[in-house]
Amino acid sequence: MAQERAGWVRVPVGDGAARWATRGKCLRVLVVVHNVTSATRLLDVLPLFDGDLRIQLLATCPESSAFSAGTAELLAGTGVPVLPWEQAVETPVDLAVSASFGGRLELLHGKLTILSHGVGYTKRLATPDTGHRTPDTGSGAGTGAGPAPVFGQAPQWVLANGVPIADALVLSHPEQCDRLRAACPEAAPTAVLAGDPCFDRVLAARPYRERFRRALGVRAGQRLIVLNSTWNPESFFGDGGAGGDDLLPALLPRLAREFPVDEYRFAAVLHPNIWHGHGPGQVRAWLDRARRRGLVLIDPLEGWRQALVAADAVVGDHGSVTFYAAALGTPVLLAAAPLHELDPGAPVSDFMREAPRLDSRGPLREQIDRLIEDHRPLPGPAAYTTSVPGEAAVRLRTLFYSMMGAAEPEWPASLDPLPLPGHEPVSVTAPLHVLTRVPWPGEVVVTRWAGSPPAAECAGGEVHIAVHEDTRDVDRLGLADVIFRDGLPDDPRFGSPAVWTEEVLQRHPGCALAAFTVGPAECVVRPRGGEPLRLLSSPEAAVDPAAAASALHALLGAGEAGGDVTASRLAKLVADGGFAVRVGARRVRVRVAGLHPG
Repeated sequence: MAQERAGWVRVPVGDGAARWATRGKCLRVLVVVHNVTSATRLLDVLPLFDGDLRIQLLATCPESSAFSAGTAELLAGTGVPVLPWEQAVETPVDLAVSASFGGRLELLHGKLTILSHGVGYTKRLATPDTGHRTPDTGSGAGTGAGPAPVFGQAPQWVLANGVPIADALVLSHPEQCDRLRAACPEAAPTAVLAGDPCFDRVLAARPYRERFRRALGVRAGQRLIVLNSTWNPESFFGDGGAGGDDLLPALLPRLAREFPVDEYRFAAVLHPNIWHGHGPGQVRAWLDRARRRGLVLIDPLEGWRQALVAADAVVGDHGSVTFYAAALGTPVLLAAAPLHELDPGAPVSDFMREAPRLDSRGPLREQIDRLIEDHRPLPGPAAYTTSVPGEAAVRLRTLFYSMMGAAEPEWPASLDPLPLPGHEPVSVTAPLHVLTRVPWPGEVVVTRWAGSPPAAECAGGEVHIAVHEDTRDVDRLGLADVIFRDGLPDDPRFGSPAVWTEEVLQRHPGCALAAFTVGPAECVVRPRGGEPLRLLSSPEAAVDPAAAASALHALLGAGEAGGDVTASRLAKLVADGGFAVRVGARRVRVRVAGLHPG
């Protein structure tokens, strides 16, 4: 027995815990975390117990999910005692909270409430095996005798030995109660309408949209497009399974060719089962080329909701995140929508039938622009995501404490606000093709692509190559007209921006201008044969300083001018107060100044 219990927690529960625990009379709340996906919903509701010294939180993992990677690290990060599953099922608790049906939940000793870890229960999943009840082993396909049951609604999922597994099954809308009643009447009495805590946090964060956009490196006037994928072969990121299309890899290079980097910002929100099924390192490796062209990968646990709030449009599939985006009123374009995987009676199925579809063979930019400009929100997602918006905290805390037979705390129930993500600076290290036009003296139109630009776009302008110093395409540095990088002005590794620009021009004789970006609205430039200068715009600049450096390169004659001519043109720019840069529909004034005052 001692060997079997090796690794069991001894404090605050376990053998002899009464001797060692400082607060041994607490109500025990066990959080059952199947995987990182379910953790996202459970972490939403844990703050409902904050401040209550009567509560002892515990956690466990039933180890039934095929996507268990990352779960142990996540649980350790909560700082809550983590019980091995074998100990959890032997430990009496006052309340257990789960966000999935996997594992032998019926073995737990205590009241059990189950939350959805998505937008209600919408997907068909093959019947679980009786030993593990793991939803991750199923797919949308049936067994040949008919369609697969709906996860979280069918008897195969919600009953054990004919009895409801959960004492309370939390639903967010009465239509979910109706579908549960039709699919499994025995479980209908356990349904509790308590809203959607995840969506409530998103709704509360909407006033901070501009902050989230700035955190993602989105400049004024840019459009943020979120690429969203759930897991499985038929998802947007999936390879299509047998005979299906491998869609996303074919689209990513086109994003670089068709969308100028200064007018569009792309972010990828991938299901945690993709990240932890294949490994975060593998996902980053798969998307390395896209990341070097400017794609930002969003944290699957904390960052995806903020990205939805910030987005101008979402290209997604049949996952919950796409439906959440539509519920916010964000334009949605469906890249994949396998209807056979969904409950035909669920609102998400209606939405998938009505929402516009991506034409993977048609011009992408035209489709995105038309989607945004002609957008009219469909009423279903906003109406059916939750029938009690903003009420989840109050309703859930009341439910939890009533199940424990305890009085609620005297302070109001509330959820944590969505945190402001760390800043994700735009870092395009792939070589940039830069088209410049000078419609009249002192103004430059700049368009930059992270791939070969469309030939039709380049008529009537000059194209040069701008390359980040940290590029993996090191052979392109020798062909670059402009070389740039970003960093802190006092970083000793580069000496100073003035030293760095001088070294770059010495190392790369074909380079006409070097630019060191020191902030969102400022860079230090040095044209060949000239002195270092500062390019500055307003703090709310809508133009990347590296784009301003390319504009200056165009004004100086694209490297054609000699030293005297370059000096005279720079002097005129200083005298004129700088120059104007146009990127898309945005026009920004850029001031040219000496490196040091005076």
